[in-house]
Amino acid sequence: MNWNLIVNFTRQDLIDRHSASMLGAAWTFILPLINILIFTLVFSNIMGMRLGGLGQDLGRWGYSVYLVSGLLAWNCFAATLSRITQVFHDKAHLIGKVRMSLWTLPVYVVLSETVHYLIATGFFMIFLIAIDFHFTWSLLWWIPIFLCQQLLAYALGMTCAILSVFMRDIGQIVGVVVQLWFWLTPIVYVANILPGFIQQLVALNPFYHLVLAYRAALITGEAPHLLSIGVLVVFSVALLAIAIFVGRKLERDIRDFL
Repeated sequence: MNWNLIVNFTRQDLIDRHSASMLGAAWTFILPLINILIFTLVFSNIMGMRLGGLGQDLGRWGYSVYLVSGLLAWNCFAATLSRITQVFHDKAHLIGKVRMSLWTLPVYVVLSETVHYLIATGFFMIFLIAIDFHFTWSLLWWIPIFLCQQLLAYALGMTCAILSVFMRDIGQIVGVVVQLWFWLTPIVYVANILPGFIQQLVALNPFYHLVLAYRAALITGEAPHLLSIGVLVVFSVALLAIAIFVGRKLERDIRDFL
């Protein structure tokens, strides 16, 4: 892996996002801050959900903490997956000119989206401190949970990126699937409001277990269900290995199609 190239791609990606705007890179901080303010202040007043049964009784802030802890992770996951799906098309003008590995190229997307996630999470932590939230050491579980999440996004994105070279509709299909996937994940609602058979279907959703792990570490101060996380890691590694194996077999065709 050419780390200098990956780092340059990551830096340029962060710059290019808002390069045409007057505030430029400041939007990298402004947009996450606005989102946190909306999710915490507006939704706390509209929903007013109390989550005392899940851990700390946060009163009017309960729903905000519940929502944001899952939503920040989802936004990062969805953006990483969607952007990696299109990465070969986005960098097609460079792939034929610059010597690079197609299979490590999407790492810059993972790093770029991670930077945005860390900024948003930083604002969220400031909010939690402001409402006198009681932190526990279990919050450190967020690090391996996040790594598992991005590994899953990388594996799925790489698979879709290879397919999208030969089937251009894959990008649009992924967009639709991501929208449906969001509503099949208990991010804005509590899973126990669903009928029993629907809850069983939701339990098959891999991101459902990631959301549970995030909230367990933050709200109830518990370790995640390690078996579920372990299964996700094994699945992600296996899928990524298969995608890279198939991609290498088709690499010449991929470069020709681009």
